[in-house]
Amino acid sequence: MYKSRMEESKKTPEKPATALRRGWTTGACATAAAKSAVAALLGEEFADPVEITLPGGQKPKFALAHERKGKDFAEAGIIKDAGDDPDVTHGAMIMVRISPGKNGSGISFTAGNGVGTITKPGLPIDVGEAAINPVPRQMIAGVIKETCARHGKRADMVVTVSVPDGEKISEKTWNPRLGILGGISILGTSGIVIPYSCSAWIHSIQKGIDVARAMGITHVVGVVGRNSETGVKKYLDLPEQAFIDMGDFAGGMLKYLRKNPVPRTSIAGGFAKMCKLANGAMDLHSARSRVDMEWLAGLLKEAGADEKTLELALGANTAHEILQAGTKAGTNLAALIAKRAENRARAILKDTRTSVNIIIVDRDQRIIADSSKAK
Repeated sequence: MYKSRMEESKKTPEKPATALRRGWTTGACATAAAKSAVAALLGEEFADPVEITLPGGQKPKFALAHERKGKDFAEAGIIKDAGDDPDVTHGAMIMVRISPGKNGSGISFTAGNGVGTITKPGLPIDVGEAAINPVPRQMIAGVIKETCARHGKRADMVVTVSVPDGEKISEKTWNPRLGILGGISILGTSGIVIPYSCSAWIHSIQKGIDVARAMGITHVVGVVGRNSETGVKKYLDLPEQAFIDMGDFAGGMLKYLRKNPVPRTSIAGGFAKMCKLANGAMDLHSARSRVDMEWLAGLLKEAGADEKTLELALGANTAHEILQAGTKAGTNLAALIAKRAENRARAILKDTRTSVNIIIVDRDQRIIADSSKAK
């Protein structure tokens, strides 16, 4: 029996009414698919919609996009809906196949097509295992045990999770750098994706640091974006896993390092982003923090700029314009910002025995300041 209802599945599952629509993690989708599939394997109809209970007690319902049953397996698929969060897995099919295992084997997990395999230490799953995180494993195991108990059966099942196009999607994630090869990870702790909370990004930062530590890397570099990463890679001779794509979450990275330190940390980014950090911002996103232009002009004065340059700075529209004015006036404003940002980073790290420096990268990927070398 085979049935596909891709268009039908695009209906949004029930969820709380908010200004920005919430979505569901890959782990929640896999749990719902597993619940429907194991019920079908044990002789019931595929549940559609299928309701699950999340760790926080919420009870969302998911429409099936795929169902198939064979002699010794049943599989179901759900389209991942990330709500209004910019998630690369939004729209992906999360498929789960359930088949009987050997007596007494319990529940085991395997990576199907498009789901990664762990190849490096430091992640919450052992090397060689399918990249299905602990909470999704617990949730999936829970619905399988519940259904098996209802039928008076032992919960000896093999769970295979697959994501068509998952390997291609993973190229847009951190997985290759973290040593998760062959596809995406099945993630989630709450089951809910909160729009623009960027919890997944912060989770990736933390896992990146964990992998670096497990590999014995003693110097990690948090980079704001691709431009700064390219520039700083030419500047620092470090392994790939040393570079952490922290995005705008400088505070999140530094706070995690405070509890999970490495001997040396660098933060690399453009001038405007480092201005925000220097002025106390921990989230460097343009929608959540802005460069204080008067404050920056005041620093330009501190750097020794003349009155004409200060007038130009006060009338500037961007931090880059102020940097250019300061450079023409012979000041080293970038070095001053780097040092101020370093002081801010040290304040977040508190008494952690971690040396830290700030590296500012210009638009041409050149290093224009390094706080460790600034006077």
